[in-house]
Amino acid sequence: MEITLASAKNYCNSPVEYSRRETIPVRVGDVVIGGDNPIVVQSMTTVDTMDTMGTVEETLRMVESGCELVRITAPSLKEAENLRNIKAELRKRGCNVPLVADIHFTPNAAELAAQIVEKVRINPGNFADKKRFESIEYTDDTYKEELERIRERFTPLVELCKKHGTAMRIGTNHGSLSDRIMSRYGDTALGMVESALEFLRICEDLNYDQIVLSMKSSNAQVMVEAYRLLAQKLDEEGLKPYPLHLGVTEAGEAEDGRIKSAVGIGTLLEDGLGDTVRVSLTEAPEYEAPVARKLVERYADRTGHAAIQPIEEIPIDPFQYHKRDSLEVLNFGDLNVPRVIADLSQLNTVEVKDLKAIGHFYLPEPDKWRMNDQGADYVYSGDKVIPFMLPNGLKELVNYSVWNSLDDKSSRFPVYTFAELAEAENCSDELNFLRFNAADINEDVLAVLEADNIVVLLETDNAHAMPAMRRFFYELVERKLRCPVVIVRPYDVTDEEQLLIDASTDIGGLIVDGFGDGVMLQVANNSNKEAYLKEAKLKNETAFGILQAGRTRMTKTEYISCPSCGRTLFDLQETTAMIRKRTDHLKGVKIGIMGCIVNGPGEMADADYGYVGSGRGKITLYRGQEVVKRGVPSAQAVDELIEIIRTDGKWLEPELVERFEN
Repeated sequence: MEITLASAKNYCNSPVEYSRRETIPVRVGDVVIGGDNPIVVQSMTTVDTMDTMGTVEETLRMVESGCELVRITAPSLKEAENLRNIKAELRKRGCNVPLVADIHFTPNAAELAAQIVEKVRINPGNFADKKRFESIEYTDDTYKEELERIRERFTPLVELCKKHGTAMRIGTNHGSLSDRIMSRYGDTALGMVESALEFLRICEDLNYDQIVLSMKSSNAQVMVEAYRLLAQKLDEEGLKPYPLHLGVTEAGEAEDGRIKSAVGIGTLLEDGLGDTVRVSLTEAPEYEAPVARKLVERYADRTGHAAIQPIEEIPIDPFQYHKRDSLEVLNFGDLNVPRVIADLSQLNTVEVKDLKAIGHFYLPEPDKWRMNDQGADYVYSGDKVIPFMLPNGLKELVNYSVWNSLDDKSSRFPVYTFAELAEAENCSDELNFLRFNAADINEDVLAVLEADNIVVLLETDNAHAMPAMRRFFYELVERKLRCPVVIVRPYDVTDEEQLLIDASTDIGGLIVDGFGDGVMLQVANNSNKEAYLKEAKLKNETAFGILQAGRTRMTKTEYISCPSCGRTLFDLQETTAMIRKRTDHLKGVKIGIMGCIVNGPGEMADADYGYVGSGRGKITLYRGQEVVKRGVPSAQAVDELIEIIRTDGKWLEPELVERFEN
């Protein structure tokens, strides 16, 4: 079959019209994933699987919080057998939630679990392989021999699942690809997809299709690319359209975990991909389902959105990240990191102390300004001018009618509507902002965008916001227009968690496609100044968090921490907090914190350093994927980790100056 360029990029029903991808239904007990069923929310227990009552109590809390499927680790035969006791106790208490056994390295545990619970998850990277981080040269014949070995090892599980009506998830993890896959495909989205397809083809040969697929990564960019490619490859090969389980693995905790999860999961949900969702937070598991629920409920009534101009072919590669080529206009575009614009336009007056909300602090005693790691690059003041000299590095956006009347225009730049720009007598030689709605694009606007000193402030009022703005970027790419574009969005802050989810989905979805040279989150709460500045602070920090999660601007330490499970060898929440307290000033350093060897080093694939449980009270420390120290007592492990960072020349002493938290 000839594959056209256009069809090769098809991974969803439409990039501009919301429509769920059609999949086959997969029954898991009383829950059906895929088909025309609502998106299913699930999570995973953290209690030791041998603690029957502890697992049962935790499961009941998870179900109460909205969890529709519960996954439990079964690292060996004894845990797999105890799933029987856990299930019996849950049913005794009137809880019929389907259970999923999570299997790594132990096919015999999977075979036992398949006879007890409603679904089994296997990792194709370690089901029939032991990870040795070896590079092996394969001929076509020797590679085929490896696939036959996998078939022989995997077939008994498939036959048991068929016999007992047990569903299966074939769950690829970016960090635990087999040496075989790594040797042939490398550390790529294609390697992740092929890892799952090797096992899926065996299932189809055996006439077994009760399968859900996943492509998890702690890197939201990689995760999005892999899921998209998987959907396209299923269609290209003529395989069934299997349901997709979405998740960003090792997302972390608090705001960062929610932002990273929404950037990855939300981007795919926008395109109608995804049939079940798990948000992986380094928190108690009952906190995960409510976040996942807020993610999926955004799409309950999305289908009635205003029409977006159709497109014949996606003009970018949706399976590999490429930043859109743009001009450098002052410090926007080209190789510059995306800029953050803070919105203070609704304040009646702006005082020196107010800039603290957007990361700029005035110190009276030395008479100097300081900026933290999340200091805004620009501030939008609207129809007024900030009445004092701004700190070095912070510049001001002013509406054109006001800017035009200023005697002193230094460090201030005009914001035009299209009508104003068409009639304007003056403009800045350096930088001008054109603010307009993505739906208003026309030939006159496109002609203006050929200028070399314009930055677009892009807005939309379409309920399908991310694709509406993405359609505008597609037009720029098609016409080879290189003007930088800042994404502008308003969000209500009645529910701060919902704000994080909505903003991270809309803006993060554009960022992972290589779109966006800046972000401005509008501030609306002008009931009083204190409330306004609180919202400005939240939205400024959220903007920086989205850019970090999209891997386009690193402004703080990143923690790749697993969400804990029954395999975990230490208290992940407590340990993560301890490591964060000692290292959160290391801007741009990525630290993986993994509870067991299953989740490390593979799951922290792109971390700079790793802290991995290797036994009770014992920690193995990594530099990248290289073991540096084994068996370090946990009481000394953080100090030893810091010493490794110090030896590498990446350690900075925490500043003695107060961080202005009060």
